[in-house]
Amino acid sequence: MKKRKRFEIIECGGTAFDIGKQYGTACRNSCITSINSMFEEYTVSNKTSKEEIITTLRKYIPLVESFDPHLLEMLKGQAEGVGVALEEIFLLRCNFELSFYYQRMKTFCTSFAVTNKATKDGKTIIGQNFDATCGRTMDLVKVTHTDGLKQLSLIFWGACELTLNSAGLGMVLNVVVSPVEEQFLNLPACCVIPKAMRQKRIGDALGIFCTAGRSMMYYCLASKEGDIIGIETNPIDYNVIQPDKDVLAHANHYNTDRLKKGELVYTGAPSSYIREPQIRRLIEKQYGNITLERMMEIMSNHNHYPKGICNHALEGSTAETLASVIMVPEDNAMYVTFGHPCEYEYEEYKLT
Repeated sequence: MKKRKRFEIIECGGTAFDIGKQYGTACRNSCITSINSMFEEYTVSNKTSKEEIITTLRKYIPLVESFDPHLLEMLKGQAEGVGVALEEIFLLRCNFELSFYYQRMKTFCTSFAVTNKATKDGKTIIGQNFDATCGRTMDLVKVTHTDGLKQLSLIFWGACELTLNSAGLGMVLNVVVSPVEEQFLNLPACCVIPKAMRQKRIGDALGIFCTAGRSMMYYCLASKEGDIIGIETNPIDYNVIQPDKDVLAHANHYNTDRLKKGELVYTGAPSSYIREPQIRRLIEKQYGNITLERMMEIMSNHNHYPKGICNHALEGSTAETLASVIMVPEDNAMYVTFGHPCEYEYEEYKLT
């Protein structure tokens, strides 16, 4: 018998500053927990200082201000709500980049998107298991912008968002491990996502990831109209991934030949080469009959245990599946587990 646990939905609305302040106030404890744990992790393990890290973080602020002033205002509001400096909120937004720089990357996930002929009713389904450092905080936040657009986001460590919006767009992601020496001072991945997910058309969101998403990410987008698309990025290049027979599946290695040179996934997540073909095989077996419930079963798969699609922190690991997220954009619905999908039921949350 699986356990049941629901997230408390945190509702925010108004201007960008208002949204940030409301979120920061409501999630003060989780944000402070994330800030303290990240500073401790990076300073202790890499023999650097908090001041040195903050100096690095300040370099990103002008880039974000130029790219997305709306986000910068939101982050200022979040800092005020939490009661910390803006740079400390930026720490959360730059976690992926710092993880690469200090060689502490532990966020290795498995994602999918299926649509049209692949699903039983033709609806689009998109989702992922989000794997990260054990104990990272999670908040479920519903935002209403001044233009009426609504978003439902599962937010990890106060910054990394898996989002469904009321225009019918859903997004999930995977880290892809490009060489550390190629990581330049680009826009942090968690500072690109918010602008992309404020868009109302999938092509506009795709354009933002293609032009600004120069990092170490694979982004996957889905629309209520039945479009699904993937984007593999590295610090100097990107490639758009088209679905194969209405299916996309991804883990943590590149599928684009020109992006594969020097990738280092084998040093941190060699299970990527097992998980991606595994989820593809499981989807193929159900092709044409895929339902929400069948994808929930697939995301609980333990092949290659404990480093499977459903990932468990065993054998000395300090990372695991924190939550599983599945979205049906046409239904404005998100389904989330409060832990491993093999142990917790998916709970439904509606964007209404």
